[in-house]
Amino acid sequence: MAGRIVAEDIAAVKERTSIEAVVTEHVSLRPAGMGSLKGLCPFHDEKTPSFHVRPAVGSYYCFGCGESGDVISFVMALDHLTFSETIERLAAKLGMELRYEEGQGPGRGEHLGKRSRLIEAHRVAEEFYAGALVDRPDARMARDFLRERGFDRIAAERFGVGYAPRSGEELTRHLLARGFTSDELVAAGLTGRSARGVYDRFRGRLLWPIRDITGDTIGFGARRLFEDDRNPAKYLNTSETSIYKKSAVLYGLDLAKKAIAGDRRAVVVEGYTDVMAAHLSGVEGAVATCGTAFGLEHIKILRRIMRDEADQAPARVIFTFDGDAAGQKAAMKAFGDDQRWAAQSFVAVAPDGMDPCELRLARGEAAVKALVEDAVPMFEFAVRTVIDRFDLDHAEGRVQAMKAAAPIVATIRDASLRPEYTRTVAMWLGVEVDQVADAVRRAKGARLPEPEAPPAPADRGEAEVDGADTDHSLGVPEFPAPDLRDPGVFGERQLLQSLIQYPQLFSSPDILSIPAEGFTAPAHRAVFAGVRSATGTAYGTSTARWVADLSAAVPDAVRPLVAELSVAPLPTRLDAATGLPEVRYVHSLAARVREGHLARRIADVTAALRRLESAGGATPQDLAARRTELAALQRDWVLARETITA
Repeated sequence: MAGRIVAEDIAAVKERTSIEAVVTEHVSLRPAGMGSLKGLCPFHDEKTPSFHVRPAVGSYYCFGCGESGDVISFVMALDHLTFSETIERLAAKLGMELRYEEGQGPGRGEHLGKRSRLIEAHRVAEEFYAGALVDRPDARMARDFLRERGFDRIAAERFGVGYAPRSGEELTRHLLARGFTSDELVAAGLTGRSARGVYDRFRGRLLWPIRDITGDTIGFGARRLFEDDRNPAKYLNTSETSIYKKSAVLYGLDLAKKAIAGDRRAVVVEGYTDVMAAHLSGVEGAVATCGTAFGLEHIKILRRIMRDEADQAPARVIFTFDGDAAGQKAAMKAFGDDQRWAAQSFVAVAPDGMDPCELRLARGEAAVKALVEDAVPMFEFAVRTVIDRFDLDHAEGRVQAMKAAAPIVATIRDASLRPEYTRTVAMWLGVEVDQVADAVRRAKGARLPEPEAPPAPADRGEAEVDGADTDHSLGVPEFPAPDLRDPGVFGERQLLQSLIQYPQLFSSPDILSIPAEGFTAPAHRAVFAGVRSATGTAYGTSTARWVADLSAAVPDAVRPLVAELSVAPLPTRLDAATGLPEVRYVHSLAARVREGHLARRIADVTAALRRLESAGGATPQDLAARRTELAALQRDWVLARETITA
């Protein structure tokens, strides 16, 4: 084993290494008075910078958590290295050869610490893979893959893309010949071990080197190429090792950090080829996660680089997501972490759901830049993602959409913005601002909604309600129990009682004019549809036969309701001459159902008109048609009201 590093070399490394340059690899610094720089502390989470660096003194101190030291202690603490490993790493950056007290061995590699050995193994592996991509005949599939996605040899070299031969042992033999041990290769994640010996971790795959923020390669991402690949996973990443933690690594960060720091803008894309496409299109602040979801550690890394500080003009972080359900779920998770940023968060979704790589190939590099520039605020994307699940043409859908959107508005960290966002959401839904404001007040502290399928149309707005005034004859999901505390629902019940017990009433024009959707409760709608379909058998038959025919015409779940309504007492007198309920009573019930239906239609059309007017782009003809429809509905509603009050 090598002995201790010569003390003079340690002093030389410390003297020649700029603490400002080393810290700036992890934290963006700005002036903080004479001879001092400051930024967000890399050792604890904060929104106002309290981490100070004094380049002339060669030291740092955080007034928030108390961490302090020199350039050596900084690297040791941040990268979890031993003292010797830190000196060796800094010396390598300087191009400086270290001396050891027990003298030099036959090879430079023998004096490298464990981390440095693993880094060196990855460097050699990256060179090997890159050469294989160019030289080997069996790498044609890999070259074709890149070419089909618009990446030439220069692009591949820029990002260090390579190819792992299919034999499964060539890299291992190459590294063993370079002096690495099999234990080191297994520890690096480059080689696996079985009962038959060691073998290449990646075989027959296209490879991207994954580098840490300083540019050292610490792992690889591998894309499946061949149909007969025994591993079905499209992508494989290096397993976690002592130098590779996927939750704390962002692909492309070594290339993107300068642009992120300069522009104070980061673009988070979803894959390796997306990073390549973005950088080649001029979006040089693009990064991606490596086989894991974007999380807290990634946020901390980007915040330090982009100076995401509460007392500065807001930085920007832009997420690109696919337009599918998985992309929406990822966007909602990102919105859930929005409070952790001081930066403004945005979302960019390409036309037809294309990712940046596909967009560059289909529409050129300018389209990728436009995608990022045209990103919408995260809030807007989150709300629209949620409300798009609901049918806004119906009151029930609007109410459900409002309840789903309210927690999102309530979580906006800048309280001064909530009133404006509340008005915006009301405009999108086509409802009154006060309704949304009330929902937002009640939603404070509620969980954010998960992306999921909307309720079935038959379930809109209906829910089983406990209490003495609830019809308990039902309760199945398709036909929840009608809430008889609602006067409109109670009126529907009485009208159905009259029609079931006295089917002759159905011939009345007042009854015939009621559409099936005039009944709000799904169970009542189903019974009324049955009444209409079975009425032809009612005349000249006994009431018992009529009820039996009606029961056969309705779904099984509502047959108990038919039986109940056929015997429930009506709260009115019978006409002595006809033996039927009083005409005024029946007409009033029918008018009440029609009036409720018209009121809901008026609300639907009014909301649709508001959405058309707010969207901007609606033709005058469309607006005029909606206004004409609204005026006609309002006239019919007035007539229905007059019938009720007559």
